[in-house]
Amino acid sequence: MNKINKEDILLFRDTVNTQAPVDKDGVSRIRKLKRKPPFTEYSYVIDGTIAGEEVVSYAKSGISGKMINKMKRGHIDNISELDLHGYTIKQTCEALSEFIYREQFEQFVRIIHGKGYRSDNKMSVLKTQVVNFLKQHPQVLAFHSCPPKDGGTGAIFALLKQ
Repeated sequence: MNKINKEDILLFRDTVNTQAPVDKDGVSRIRKLKRKPPFTEYSYVIDGTIAGEEVVSYAKSGISGKMINKMKRGHIDNISELDLHGYTIKQTCEALSEFIYREQFEQFVRIIHGKGYRSDNKMSVLKTQVVNFLKQHPQVLAFHSCPPKDGGTGAIFALLKQ
């Protein structure tokens, strides 16, 4: 059996993610959806200000409590995820920018940042950067720490603008 390489997977995903669904009446109305460019206007943090075990939550005005509860309880299936363990701050921002760009037509994504057990004063620099980045990103509407079964305080579910 032939193995599919990463470039082919990304090409397929990019093509599929830019197609509009078929209309309910069966008439094909496929058109290219407009992709937003990758977000690059982020800033970097220097020190960690969020503890590894701290629950983080954020929502822009108008986001329903139902959506926050959905993330809080982990009632999200078939979700794309990005694992940032071992990344530098710069690599984290670049990876987040590319990940959200690639997954911009998804409703939810999961970002695994870890708890920062090796950080000074038990304050996680990487977790702090992820929270800082997500608050700045125009497509992120809300986020919440995952329940224990999905990574707990070492991961975040993010709600993206559709």
